[in-house]
Amino acid sequence: MIEAQFLPAAQRAATPWKNGGGSTAEVIAFPPGADFTSFLWRLSIAEVATAGPFSHFAEIDRTLAVISGELALAIDGAAPVTLDARSAPLAFAGEAPVVGTPLGGAAMDLNAMVRRGHFAAEMRALSGGETLESAGDTLVVVSLVPLTLSHGGATRQLERLDAFACATGAIRIDAPGAARCGLAVRFIRQKEEPGARTSG
Repeated sequence: MIEAQFLPAAQRAATPWKNGGGSTAEVIAFPPGADFTSFLWRLSIAEVATAGPFSHFAEIDRTLAVISGELALAIDGAAPVTLDARSAPLAFAGEAPVVGTPLGGAAMDLNAMVRRGHFAAEMRALSGGETLESAGDTLVVVSLVPLTLSHGGATRQLERLDAFACATGAIRIDAPGAARCGLAVRFIRQKEEPGARTSG
């Protein structure tokens, strides 16, 4: 189970893509310290600078939301779907061939990946004034504007692209006047892992 933790944007390290078309920075992954071959779920922020194919991830389900700019995604040979910061998150299979094309400059996106059959991910936009409940499933909030987050009797100010993760309790989000102040991702366990704790 993930302990409550603040994940500041300033402490993330961006890694260039192999094809040079962008970069990615991990927000949080499970199990902690897992790499691309061993994660059960992973949340990252990517900058897409040029058009090109997405990486192939067998047996991985992905959910993507654009944070800034515009991004056209051509998935499995279908007509491109254009996403911007107002668009709903888009889910697709990690093994599907995907070509991403930023429109009018680099685009930035939030990307959730889960190992199919082990976890599922639900991503939703936040407008402020919400109270989110977590009772075992890990909940991650990523701020898109400065906002106030309350959890466990403590209040914290989040700046743009800061994140907060927890697996128990209520999270209150306040961002007066923001049409879309953040994104919340819930990672839902589908299969108990060998040796995993069932309580506590």
